[in-house]
Amino acid sequence: MDDTRNAFDDLPGDLMMWILIVSELLVFGAGLIAYLSVRVTDPAGFAEAQASLHRAEAGMNTLVLVTSGWLAALATRAGTLALTRLYLGAAAALGVVFLFVKGMEYADKAAHGVTFETDPFFTFYYLLTGFHAAHVLAGIVILGLVAIQCQRRTVEAGTAFWHMVDLVWVILFPILYLLG
Repeated sequence: MDDTRNAFDDLPGDLMMWILIVSELLVFGAGLIAYLSVRVTDPAGFAEAQASLHRAEAGMNTLVLVTSGWLAALATRAGTLALTRLYLGAAAALGVVFLFVKGMEYADKAAHGVTFETDPFFTFYYLLTGFHAAHVLAGIVILGLVAIQCQRRTVEAGTAFWHMVDLVWVILFPILYLLG
């Protein structure tokens, strides 16, 4: 019997990746708590600013990220190296689609003079979605590196990070785009 096993041995991927994921979720959680706290001071102003967002594109981006998460999950169970790499590449490609759509939304806001300093809603909007976009970019790089190395533990670790990126967006989307 192996007495050196501990509870962390059964985690998919790597313990350090899970520490990173939990710390990132705490940062996003703090940002959302701050957003919701400021929102209660000016619900009408937040609702008006929120109404100018591109809800349909954000909804499409939600489907894009959830689909990419599904593809990443398939990579953890793929039977061949080639199939694993295909799934990881497709997940990363959808991450690029997400960033492209988000970039178009940012460009439209900039064209209309909406900046980080426009009002408190847009301060939080740019902080939260920009921080998320940085994580999408990091996730794309991680998926690419994992596809190159392509070992079970690294695929699991990279996929776990990608699922954190998905989870954060699934929480950000309704709060930023739909909350009335």
